[in-house]
Amino acid sequence: MMGRLNHDQGQLFYSFHLDEVVPDDHLVREIAAILDLSWVHRELAAYYPKMGRPSIDPELMIARSRSTWHTAGSAA
Repeated sequence: MMGRLNHDQGQLFYSFHLDEVVPDDHLVREIAAILDLSWVHRELAAYYPKMGRPSIDPELMIARSRSTWHTAGSAA
């Protein structure tokens, strides 16, 4: 079952909120402001069963991966 982001998922795997540790002027925030991920649920819906435990919101997974890619790229 495809999950949808709610206020509780922000801390699902972390003991802190990423929004609180990412500076306001960080490039990831600029990218998030212009990147439209509204298509994700529609495109991935066929790959999620209708029953069972909800997954982490795929938009959240992509957003967190995006921040990891930037961090890894800037460290190289």
